[in-house]
Amino acid sequence: MAIAAAPPRSTPQLFADRVAMIDTENAFKVGPFIKEVEDAGHQVVRCNLGEPDFPLPRHIAEEVKRQIDNDQTHYTDPQGILPLREAIAHTVGEARELRITPDRVVVFPGAKPPIGFSQQTYCNAGDEIIYPSPGFPIYESFVRYIGATAVPLHLEESQGFSFRGADLHRLVTDRTKLIYINFPSNPTGGVATRAQLEEIAGVVLAKTSPAVRVYSDEVYERIIFDGRRHESIASIPGMEERTIIVSGVSKSYSWTGGRVGWAVFPTAGEAAVFKNLNINYFSCVPGYNQMGAKVALESPESDASIATMVTAFAGRRDVVVAALNSIEGISCAKPDGAFYVFPNIAGVCEKLGAIEAHGALPPVMRDATSPATLFQRFLLFRHHVATLDRKSFGRLGSEGKHYLRLSIATSLEQLELAMERIARASRDADGFRAFVREGRNLC
Repeated sequence: MAIAAAPPRSTPQLFADRVAMIDTENAFKVGPFIKEVEDAGHQVVRCNLGEPDFPLPRHIAEEVKRQIDNDQTHYTDPQGILPLREAIAHTVGEARELRITPDRVVVFPGAKPPIGFSQQTYCNAGDEIIYPSPGFPIYESFVRYIGATAVPLHLEESQGFSFRGADLHRLVTDRTKLIYINFPSNPTGGVATRAQLEEIAGVVLAKTSPAVRVYSDEVYERIIFDGRRHESIASIPGMEERTIIVSGVSKSYSWTGGRVGWAVFPTAGEAAVFKNLNINYFSCVPGYNQMGAKVALESPESDASIATMVTAFAGRRDVVVAALNSIEGISCAKPDGAFYVFPNIAGVCEKLGAIEAHGALPPVMRDATSPATLFQRFLLFRHHVATLDRKSFGRLGSEGKHYLRLSIATSLEQLELAMERIARASRDADGFRAFVREGRNLC
């Protein structure tokens, strides 16, 4: 009897489908392009990465070294060592007039992991996640990866790149499960007022169930200018039970490499779930860095270090905003916090022909870029200033929005050089057309 041939087997694919669903953070993605320009012999002014250019304060560094000498180099509690969680509970609670217990605190390797973990933990497929756009790109990055629905809350320049309760009200549905807010804001530097947060809280309390969480990213909480003060939505009555408060050491203490962040959860039960995620992904955060973070939070020397840095950032901000506003085709609002400026470059895009050039690109390239992207790449490869485009801070609905983000976390001398180069690039229509015709490095 003849044996039927087996049906042909399809060749298995290497990667799971979900890999294509996750995005990235262009602040890091642009690094190889900077290296390419520098390898060609050019000095690049780096205004792309959100990393303070100040050293780790000496009293914190000495504590880390002391803890290594004390053999604090082994496994620790995956939730975070108790002395640090006690310091976080006290510091976060005192600043917000809340009573926080250490069992609600989880320590992570930086303030970034709880962004994705929160989506995985609280959201099922089809649930809706509201997040600011422009905003930190990782908010949007994870949404498709976990099968949820992205709902960008667009921040308009006319409203100071912020939002009110009414703006949130329009987006909330019965499928809303997680709402991100970020004050002070990356990339715009927006700072919320108490009245504004009360409006937002009113919408959350009136329109969502107790199972909905507000993720309050407060990692820039100590970097605020002009006498403004940081307000947390968790301080609004009724919101402590709804809010995840997130911060860390990277920005305020100029310790991006320390990788110590934390979240305060509404309940100890929620914290226990995130502790288990730490066990599965990281095991724990190094104990010597955690003890350094404890000193950062508790030492009276920290306030002086932060004040020195914030004063420098404020001075740089003033110089950069004035210089940008003097360039034809650019306007730039003065941020109230963080260490970024977010200029509107619509006039430059129009003057150089970037809008028409973008419209003429092949569909795949057009979808991956914007007119601001073309200027951003031209600025890097021809005028040697590294910045980020608007699309790097939320892709959905970013069409027609022509902005750049510049980090001012570099020396004043370098920033003044960057301003000269941006002004020159904004007038270089012939150079821009040649760059686009060449077709390299456009996306």
